[in-house]
Amino acid sequence: MSQQDGARSGTTAGVIRVVIVDDQDMVRSGFAALLSAQSDIDVVGEAPDGAAGVEVGRRTHPDVVLMDVRMPGMNGLEAARHLLHPPPGVTHRPKVLMLTTFDLDDYVHEALAAGVSGFLLKDSPVAELLHAVRVVAAGDALLSPSVTRRLIEDYAGRRPARRRETRLRLNGLTPRETEVLYLVARGLSNTEIAGQLVVAEQTVKTHMTRLIAKLDARDRAQLVIFAYESGLVSPEDRP
Repeated sequence: MSQQDGARSGTTAGVIRVVIVDDQDMVRSGFAALLSAQSDIDVVGEAPDGAAGVEVGRRTHPDVVLMDVRMPGMNGLEAARHLLHPPPGVTHRPKVLMLTTFDLDDYVHEALAAGVSGFLLKDSPVAELLHAVRVVAAGDALLSPSVTRRLIEDYAGRRPARRRETRLRLNGLTPRETEVLYLVARGLSNTEIAGQLVVAEQTVKTHMTRLIAKLDARDRAQLVIFAYESGLVSPEDRP
């Protein structure tokens, strides 16, 4: 299958716009069929490599880009960097969900630093794929699958030099903000945090906004990395 652009005009408000970037035709077609069957998801474009993925992403303004990691030419990591850090004049920045068949690797740590929102194994169940797209589109990092948890733990463990700096920045948080950060790092959703703290979910969202601003984080994934780097959470902590 050649590069396709399935962008539709007049997309219904609230529908998640998705672009799929993968060099395997069957993978793109399979994911597109699964996602398009959902009433709240619209596949607006496909691309067979990173360079084409960046072009389609810039043209169709998706909410989420499913990006294969290893492709010929421009790989997924480089393409993600282009989409997440566009040149002056380009304002759209989609969420990027990396697709992989591989375990821990150095490129994964670079992807986290670049600001990707999560990782998903290509052989994940359909329900997990749909959940991942919806979670990332909502602005959360995909932290539930074990692969992302291991990646973040390993990434944070490789940066001991930042431990002192991040611990000092913890002092600028209120006790409740620290508590919310801890629960976020353990993989709890906003709804679960609200239930555990017995507060409204909107209150949790307010704390999240303040945490992102105070810690100069791009998204939820970077908050988790900060929590591990600072020692607030350790790999032994489990929900």
